[in-house]
Amino acid sequence: MTGAGARTLVLLRHAKAGARDAPDHERELAAAGRAQAPLVAGRLRAQGWSPQVVLCSTATRTRQTWELVAGELPEPTTDVRYLDVLYGADLGDVLAEIGEVPDEITDVLVVGHEPTMSATAAHLAGPDSDPSALALVRVGVPTAALSFLETEARWSELRRGAATLTAVLTSPH
Repeated sequence: MTGAGARTLVLLRHAKAGARDAPDHERELAAAGRAQAPLVAGRLRAQGWSPQVVLCSTATRTRQTWELVAGELPEPTTDVRYLDVLYGADLGDVLAEIGEVPDEITDVLVVGHEPTMSATAAHLAGPDSDPSALALVRVGVPTAALSFLETEARWSELRRGAATLTAVLTSPH
């Protein structure tokens, strides 16, 4: 790895979505999801963490999740990228988008969908990862789950095992 300092990647599965009575891309958050979003922001604040860059799926439920979380954070994030590719993305798509983030950025949040958020965390998690967090991402994370990964790798050099999964924080459903 060619290190340039510690970086934190946080993968957020969107909050609880409503009934499947609309096309999937347009599904909105359920009342429970709207209640989860401030809890997510609280967990980020408790970690003393705020993203410099947000990569967010264009699906309505992911956009709503981010907007509700952002409204509760003390520092506004001005670099928010809504990306069509993150809706229906696979691991390679997520890593490609993260790889486009400039090296001087140290804190990135991805707001996306399952099973891709947990698959990405499991793929990146190296041998020093927290065993209980790793067990959770291997089976899939619940809605509004935050997976925290630390790495010395450049964003463009993220590979299998290149990060340490330090925690998975979940919210009530």
